[in-house]
Amino acid sequence: MNLTLESEITCPECGHKAAETMPTDACQWFYECSSCKAVLKPLPCDCCVYCSYGTVPCPPIQEGGSCCG
Repeated sequence: MNLTLESEITCPECGHKAAETMPTDACQWFYECSSCKAVLKPLPCDCCVYCSYGTVPCPPIQEGGSCCG
């Protein structure tokens, strides 16, 4: 299976979008918007900021698993 490692995060505070490369070995719990400096955290049912605010879910979810254990 080919994983997509790039995801575009959209800040819910200011709407700024940024293309980021997702880590393959850990969840990313926090992300600081480069525009408004808001610190994003995953939504309650998501495992990381990419699953909450990105265009592509994180690698463990893409593989059919979970990064929350």
